[in-house]
Amino acid sequence: MTTVAAIDCGTNTIKLMVADLDRVSGRAEVLVRESRMVRLGQDVDRTGVLADEALERTFAAIDEYAALVAAHPVQRTRFCATSAARDASNGAVFADGVRARLGIEVEVVAGAEEAALSFDGAARNLRVRHPEPLLVVDIGGGSTELILGSRDGGPSAAHSMDIGSVRLFERHFDRGPATPAQLAAAIADIDLALDSCPVPAAESATVIGVGGTIITIAAGVLGLAAYDRELIDQAELSRESVHVEVADLLALSTEQRLQLPFMHPGRADVIGAGALILDRVLRRTEVEELVVSEADILDGIAWSVA
Repeated sequence: MTTVAAIDCGTNTIKLMVADLDRVSGRAEVLVRESRMVRLGQDVDRTGVLADEALERTFAAIDEYAALVAAHPVQRTRFCATSAARDASNGAVFADGVRARLGIEVEVVAGAEEAALSFDGAARNLRVRHPEPLLVVDIGGGSTELILGSRDGGPSAAHSMDIGSVRLFERHFDRGPATPAQLAAAIADIDLALDSCPVPAAESATVIGVGGTIITIAAGVLGLAAYDRELIDQAELSRESVHVEVADLLALSTEQRLQLPFMHPGRADVIGAGALILDRVLRRTEVEELVVSEADILDGIAWSVA
């Protein structure tokens, strides 16, 4: 067994996993799994820089994670940053802060590697054999990855698009219910990205959704009184129920979403934009169900260093 620490720093969330992994058997014993919503990508789409207050929030979470990593016999650590860090001109400030706190270098992974890591994490987590090809949909704050492939053969096509829940919220929405004009503009933005995406989503036999946006949608479809990892992981949601939940979320204001028992406060404003991405992706497939996976890029990062 190898004890590893994996950190995934995205546009909205920074996540940590410490786990004992057995590369031969594929067995994993998760020791720590934490998530903090820090919105590192605040206004990056507009300004091109990481805001000082966003860096402060992120560094505070990393300080917590450093203590958790130090409390375990970690042999290898990998810190991956994705969309916000890719886009920001002051990424060196972020990298210096991580180095000072963890003693390791930040890897700003390209979209293609981000997609491959997400696919690996989700595919390893499947408890049953689903029809293939598998399409993994990973909706983040700044980007969305589509990855088509098979469990044994890995990805055959992958692409990262510059559409995400935070990015689209900041471009098109406010804290009120979505207006027809806002929806039309956001849909046009999403469809433009999907039109140029080389991943043939229509060929998928199974769609697997990962990331906080999709997990939140699943909690709503399942009618959960609170977030429950065991009930959400591997849940199979009918396509129609997902479309209904997306429409319901878009019809609510941020304040109304905050009253939903399963809604994380750090996601309430951007969840409608992220949900709309999922809605538009599903409309390009022929599947009747969405499989939800709690394992995602974080698991892929961990296995990559096992």
